[in-house]
Amino acid sequence: MTELTYDNIEQVLEHDDKVKVVMVDMDGVLRGKILHKEKFLKSVKSGYGVCTALLGWDVQDHLYSIPNDYSGSRCSFNDMTAKIDLATFRRIPWEDNVPLFLINFHDPITGKPVVCCPRNVLKSAVDDFEKEMGMTPYCGVEFEFYCFKESIESLVEKGHANPKPITVGTSGYSILRPLENQEFYYNMFDWLKKFKIDLEGWHSEYGPGLFEAAVMYKEAKEMGDRCTLFKTAAKQIAKKHGILASFMAKPHQQYPGTSGHIHISVKNKQGENIFGIGEPSHIPNMTKNMVWFLAGLLRGLPSILPLLAPTINSYKRLVENFWAPTTVSWGIESRNCAVRVLVPPYNSPESAQLELRVPGADMNPHLALAAVVRCGYWGIKTQQELPHGPSQTAEEAASCPRLARTLQEATAAMDAKDSVARKVLGDEFVNHYVISRKHEWNMWQNAVTDYELKRYMELI
Repeated sequence: MTELTYDNIEQVLEHDDKVKVVMVDMDGVLRGKILHKEKFLKSVKSGYGVCTALLGWDVQDHLYSIPNDYSGSRCSFNDMTAKIDLATFRRIPWEDNVPLFLINFHDPITGKPVVCCPRNVLKSAVDDFEKEMGMTPYCGVEFEFYCFKESIESLVEKGHANPKPITVGTSGYSILRPLENQEFYYNMFDWLKKFKIDLEGWHSEYGPGLFEAAVMYKEAKEMGDRCTLFKTAAKQIAKKHGILASFMAKPHQQYPGTSGHIHISVKNKQGENIFGIGEPSHIPNMTKNMVWFLAGLLRGLPSILPLLAPTINSYKRLVENFWAPTTVSWGIESRNCAVRVLVPPYNSPESAQLELRVPGADMNPHLALAAVVRCGYWGIKTQQELPHGPSQTAEEAASCPRLARTLQEATAAMDAKDSVARKVLGDEFVNHYVISRKHEWNMWQNAVTDYELKRYMELI
């Protein structure tokens, strides 16, 4: 695909009459619109205005119930400047190849990046790593998601209850089940490739209508974009085939939830993986840099949890006996732990990596990756020590400190005055994100659920 510059943009878009521009909100939802090409070309250098409410409302477009700088009683709802990122240019195969660009938010007065813009949060984290340490983090993410033979209309009509899956049974890694929806299955892989989102793997998983897609390993900033675009793209491609795709963390009580496992490693200026090449640590096959990064991640994990598990439902997934971690634990090639360490003899030194198994598919990829990168950077910079030794079995992992059981508990840990989240992400971002999660909890607290109706209406 032709690389866009200010000089050739009119030529590249010569046969287009419209352009789609999209932005990322606090929940990782893509928001955007179609611009006339003339309006787009005028906005390329100067940007265009977007209301601050885009960073001050929830997934259902409700303004946060707690006063903040982006919405509510203390906000003027002024415009932020949306700056178009030419490097994100791609065409959407399932939308007649309409061109698409991502944007970043900037302050219209100072011109500085808006601190709470998710793309800016990740960019800042990676840039600091590169500038101060000469190292670049690389990531891969595995997303699980359920697919239903539903539309939003049919789902609303049945009260979001008993959605019909597109496949029957658990069928992990099935060769048969994908053939029942073959056009959807292969279009997903092929169209995403054309959309500059290559999948390393794509298969059925352990659950009715459950699939897993592994987004190919890339530099962290690019990975944030690809993962956020992937979630919306998967939903759109599913819609084209009469399917509703859901990245909700735990839609079924009796089946495992949907994970968003993050794999991460770091390369130096020579392109060497510092997790596999460098000064060895006291732990066999782990370099000192890998141990420090891991230590920073583990020590930060309790207070960055709201970025990895951002919804009320997230914590229904993080329960025992469902292949999801519940403690601050780590182990060599152990899927029972929060962090799985992949080193020789299981991996070559060049491919040594950490797999963070806590995040759900409902995470905002930009913010989750930023939190992991920041904690790892802090761990290396301050040479953090591991809080405890490795665990291998589920029983050993269970003896480690328990992660928060609810969004309220996790948000309190993030909000604490001395939290690692505040150290690595800064007060301005943490203060706003805490407000967004407290709002989410408030909405839940005020809700009357079907559980309550079934349990109490007749008998109490």
